[in-house]
Amino acid sequence: MNDNCKVKIKEIFTSVQGEGPYIGVKQLFIRFCNCNLKCNYCDTDFASRNDYEEHTPQSLLKRINEFDTDNVHSISLTGGEPLLSADFLKQFLPLTGKKIYLETNATLADKFYEVKPFIGIVAADIKLESASGLKDTFKFHEKFFEACRGVETFAKVVFNQNITDYEISACTDLGQKFGIELILQPETVENLPAVSADFAISVTDMFLKKYKNVRLIPQVHKFLGLR
Repeated sequence: MNDNCKVKIKEIFTSVQGEGPYIGVKQLFIRFCNCNLKCNYCDTDFASRNDYEEHTPQSLLKRINEFDTDNVHSISLTGGEPLLSADFLKQFLPLTGKKIYLETNATLADKFYEVKPFIGIVAADIKLESASGLKDTFKFHEKFFEACRGVETFAKVVFNQNITDYEISACTDLGQKFGIELILQPETVENLPAVSADFAISVTDMFLKKYKNVRLIPQVHKFLGLR
Protein backbone atom coordinates (compact mmCIF):
# COMPACT_ATOMS: atom_id res chain seq x y z
CA MET A 1 0.00 0.00 0.00
CA ASN A 2 1.46 3.35 -1.08
CA ASP A 3 0.63 5.98 1.54
CA ASN A 4 1.95 8.66 -0.82
CA CYS A 5 -0.92 7.97 -3.23
CA LYS A 6 -3.49 10.65 -2.44
CA VAL A 7 -6.66 11.96 -4.00
CA LYS A 8 -8.84 15.05 -3.59
CA ILE A 9 -12.46 14.31 -2.65
CA LYS A 10 -15.03 17.07 -2.86
CA GLU A 11 -17.71 15.36 -0.77
CA ILE A 12 -18.88 12.03 0.67
CA PHE A 13 -22.53 11.43 1.49
CA THR A 14 -25.37 8.91 1.38
CA SER A 15 -28.44 9.51 -0.76
CA VAL A 16 -30.47 7.71 -3.40
CA GLN A 17 -29.45 7.38 -7.01
CA GLY A 18 -31.43 9.86 -9.09
CA GLU A 19 -30.45 8.83 -12.62
CA GLY A 20 -30.65 5.78 -14.84
CA PRO A 21 -32.00 2.27 -14.28
CA TYR A 22 -30.83 2.16 -10.64
CA ILE A 23 -32.95 5.15 -9.76
CA GLY A 24 -34.09 5.07 -6.13
CA VAL A 25 -31.45 2.74 -4.70
CA LYS A 26 -29.50 4.01 -1.71
CA GLN A 27 -25.82 4.62 -2.33
CA LEU A 28 -22.75 6.04 -0.68
CA PHE A 29 -21.47 8.74 -3.03
CA ILE A 30 -17.79 9.66 -3.27
CA ARG A 31 -17.40 12.77 -5.42
CA PHE A 32 -13.94 13.20 -6.90
CA CYS A 33 -12.48 16.58 -7.79
CA ASN A 34 -11.25 17.42 -11.29
CA CYS A 35 -12.49 16.47 -14.72
CA ASN A 36 -10.91 16.15 -18.14
CA LEU A 37 -14.00 17.71 -19.78
CA LYS A 38 -16.07 20.84 -19.28
CA CYS A 39 -19.71 20.31 -20.25
CA ASN A 40 -22.18 23.15 -20.61
CA TYR A 41 -24.71 21.44 -18.32
CA CYS A 42 -22.33 20.27 -15.57
CA ASP A 43 -24.12 20.39 -12.21
CA THR A 44 -21.01 20.05 -10.02
CA ASP A 45 -19.62 23.22 -8.45
CA PHE A 46 -15.82 23.21 -8.56
CA ALA A 47 -15.56 26.96 -8.03
CA SER A 48 -14.11 26.56 -4.55
CA ARG A 49 -10.80 24.88 -5.29
CA ASN A 50 -9.94 24.60 -1.59
CA ASP A 51 -13.19 22.89 -0.63
CA TYR A 52 -12.04 19.26 -0.56
CA GLU A 53 -10.65 16.50 1.63
CA GLU A 54 -7.34 14.86 0.71
CA HIS A 55 -7.14 11.12 1.33
CA THR A 56 -4.89 8.13 1.08
CA PRO A 57 -6.60 4.79 0.36
CA GLN A 58 -6.56 3.91 4.05
CA SER A 59 -7.86 7.29 5.24
CA LEU A 60 -10.69 7.24 2.68
CA LEU A 61 -11.66 3.75 3.85
CA LYS A 62 -11.73 5.03 7.43
CA ARG A 63 -13.86 7.99 6.30
CA ILE A 64 -16.49 5.88 4.53
CA ASN A 65 -16.65 3.53 7.51
CA GLU A 66 -18.03 6.48 9.48
CA PHE A 67 -21.25 6.04 7.49
CA ASP A 68 -23.93 3.42 8.11
CA THR A 69 -23.61 1.38 4.95
CA ASP A 70 -25.66 -1.68 5.95
CA ASN A 71 -28.50 -0.65 3.65
CA VAL A 72 -26.35 0.81 0.88
CA HIS A 73 -26.70 -0.91 -2.48
CA SER A 74 -23.30 0.23 -3.75
CA ILE A 75 -20.61 2.87 -3.61
CA SER A 76 -21.01 5.44 -6.37
CA LEU A 77 -17.77 6.94 -7.66
CA THR A 78 -18.76 10.24 -9.22
CA GLY A 79 -17.23 13.57 -10.02
CA GLY A 80 -15.70 15.22 -11.80
CA GLU A 81 -14.19 12.17 -13.45
CA PRO A 82 -13.15 9.37 -11.06
CA LEU A 83 -10.99 7.61 -13.66
CA LEU A 84 -8.47 10.45 -13.47
CA SER A 85 -7.60 8.84 -10.13
CA ALA A 86 -7.16 5.30 -11.50
CA ASP A 87 -3.84 4.75 -9.67
CA PHE A 88 -5.55 5.59 -6.38
CA LEU A 89 -8.62 3.49 -7.17
CA LYS A 90 -6.52 0.39 -7.85
CA GLN A 91 -5.40 0.55 -4.23
CA PHE A 92 -8.62 1.76 -2.64
CA LEU A 93 -11.38 -0.29 -4.31
CA PRO A 94 -10.23 -3.74 -3.13
CA LEU A 95 -10.52 -2.48 0.47
CA THR A 96 -14.20 -1.52 0.35
CA GLY A 97 -16.04 -4.85 0.27
CA LYS A 98 -18.93 -3.16 -1.57
CA LYS A 99 -20.25 -3.21 -5.12
CA ILE A 100 -18.75 -0.30 -7.06
CA TYR A 101 -20.89 1.86 -9.33
CA LEU A 102 -18.73 4.02 -11.59
CA GLU A 103 -20.16 7.25 -13.02
CA THR A 104 -17.93 8.35 -15.87
CA ASN A 105 -17.80 10.53 -18.97
CA ALA A 106 -16.74 7.47 -20.98
CA THR A 107 -13.66 9.00 -22.60
CA LEU A 108 -10.80 7.32 -20.69
CA ALA A 109 -10.74 3.73 -21.90
CA ASP A 110 -7.12 3.10 -20.92
CA LYS A 111 -7.79 4.26 -17.36
CA PHE A 112 -10.89 2.07 -17.17
CA TYR A 113 -8.90 -1.05 -18.05
CA GLU A 114 -6.75 -0.39 -14.97
CA VAL A 115 -9.72 -0.60 -12.57
CA LYS A 116 -12.06 -2.87 -14.55
CA PRO A 117 -11.69 -5.89 -12.21
CA PHE A 118 -13.12 -3.85 -9.32
CA ILE A 119 -16.14 -2.28 -11.08
CA GLY A 120 -19.63 -3.81 -10.78
CA ILE A 121 -21.71 -1.29 -12.75
CA VAL A 122 -20.70 1.38 -15.26
CA ALA A 123 -22.96 4.43 -15.68
CA ALA A 124 -21.41 6.07 -18.74
CA ASP A 125 -22.28 9.40 -20.32
CA ILE A 126 -22.54 9.87 -24.07
CA LYS A 127 -21.66 13.51 -24.67
CA LEU A 128 -23.71 15.21 -27.39
CA GLU A 129 -22.15 18.34 -28.85
CA SER A 130 -25.63 19.93 -29.04
CA ALA A 131 -25.99 19.75 -25.24
CA SER A 132 -22.48 19.51 -23.78
CA GLY A 133 -20.67 21.75 -26.25
CA LEU A 134 -17.98 19.06 -26.67
CA LYS A 135 -16.88 17.97 -30.13
CA ASP A 136 -15.75 14.61 -31.50
CA THR A 137 -16.51 12.53 -28.40
CA PHE A 138 -17.95 9.48 -30.14
CA LYS A 139 -14.52 8.12 -31.10
CA PHE A 140 -13.61 8.08 -27.40
CA HIS A 141 -16.97 6.59 -26.40
CA GLU A 142 -16.55 3.71 -28.85
CA LYS A 143 -13.18 2.78 -27.34
CA PHE A 144 -14.61 3.09 -23.86
CA PHE A 145 -17.60 0.82 -24.46
CA GLU A 146 -15.28 -1.73 -26.03
CA ALA A 147 -13.31 -1.66 -22.78
CA CYS A 148 -16.52 -2.20 -20.79
CA ARG A 149 -17.33 -5.57 -22.37
CA GLY A 150 -18.05 -8.07 -19.60
CA VAL A 151 -19.12 -5.41 -17.07
CA GLU A 152 -22.74 -4.32 -16.60
CA THR A 153 -22.92 -1.02 -18.49
CA PHE A 154 -25.55 1.50 -19.50
CA ALA A 155 -25.25 4.93 -21.12
CA LYS A 156 -26.92 8.21 -20.21
CA VAL A 157 -27.63 10.64 -23.03
CA VAL A 158 -28.28 14.18 -21.78
CA PHE A 159 -30.16 16.11 -24.46
CA ASN A 160 -31.95 19.38 -25.07
CA GLN A 161 -33.96 20.92 -27.90
CA ASN A 162 -30.84 21.10 -30.10
CA ILE A 163 -30.31 17.35 -30.47
CA THR A 164 -29.62 16.35 -34.08
CA ASP A 165 -30.52 13.39 -36.29
CA TYR A 166 -26.81 12.59 -36.59
CA GLU A 167 -26.45 12.41 -32.80
CA ILE A 168 -29.45 10.11 -32.50
CA SER A 169 -28.01 7.78 -35.13
CA ALA A 170 -24.54 7.84 -33.55
CA CYS A 171 -25.99 6.97 -30.12
CA THR A 172 -28.14 4.13 -31.40
CA ASP A 173 -25.22 2.76 -33.41
CA LEU A 174 -23.20 2.56 -30.17
CA GLY A 175 -26.12 0.94 -28.38
CA GLN A 176 -26.50 -1.72 -31.05
CA LYS A 177 -22.79 -2.43 -31.38
CA PHE A 178 -22.20 -2.94 -27.67
CA GLY A 179 -25.68 -4.07 -26.52
CA ILE A 180 -26.03 -1.32 -23.93
CA GLU A 181 -29.19 0.32 -22.66
CA LEU A 182 -29.54 4.00 -23.55
CA ILE A 183 -31.08 6.24 -20.89
CA LEU A 184 -32.38 9.49 -22.37
CA GLN A 185 -32.06 12.27 -19.80
CA PRO A 186 -33.48 15.72 -20.55
CA GLU A 187 -31.10 18.49 -19.53
CA THR A 188 -32.16 20.01 -16.20
CA VAL A 189 -32.41 23.77 -15.69
CA GLU A 190 -33.38 25.07 -12.24
CA ASN A 191 -34.49 21.56 -11.23
CA LEU A 192 -36.87 21.20 -14.18
CA PRO A 193 -36.45 19.54 -17.59
CA ALA A 194 -35.25 21.99 -20.23
CA VAL A 195 -37.59 20.50 -22.85
CA SER A 196 -41.34 19.95 -22.97
CA ALA A 197 -42.90 16.56 -22.32
CA ASP A 198 -44.02 16.37 -25.96
CA PHE A 199 -40.49 17.03 -27.22
CA ALA A 200 -39.01 14.46 -24.85
CA ILE A 201 -41.46 11.83 -26.08
CA SER A 202 -40.77 12.70 -29.73
CA VAL A 203 -37.01 12.29 -29.17
CA THR A 204 -37.63 8.98 -27.42
CA ASP A 205 -39.67 7.78 -30.39
CA MET A 206 -36.87 8.74 -32.79
CA PHE A 207 -34.43 6.67 -30.77
CA LEU A 208 -36.82 3.71 -30.54
CA LYS A 209 -37.24 3.60 -34.30
CA LYS A 210 -33.53 2.83 -34.54
CA TYR A 211 -32.89 0.87 -31.31
CA LYS A 212 -35.32 -0.70 -28.82
CA ASN A 213 -33.27 -0.75 -25.62
CA VAL A 214 -34.03 2.87 -24.74
CA ARG A 215 -35.72 4.54 -21.77
CA LEU A 216 -36.58 8.15 -20.91
CA ILE A 217 -35.63 8.95 -17.29
CA PRO A 218 -35.13 12.51 -15.96
CA GLN A 219 -32.98 13.50 -12.98
CA VAL A 220 -35.43 12.47 -10.27
CA HIS A 221 -33.22 13.57 -7.36
CA LYS A 222 -33.61 17.15 -8.62
CA PHE A 223 -37.40 16.92 -8.23
CA LEU A 224 -37.00 15.51 -4.72
CA GLY A 225 -34.49 18.14 -3.65
CA LEU A 226 -31.82 15.51 -2.92
CA ARG A 227 -28.06 15.72 -3.48
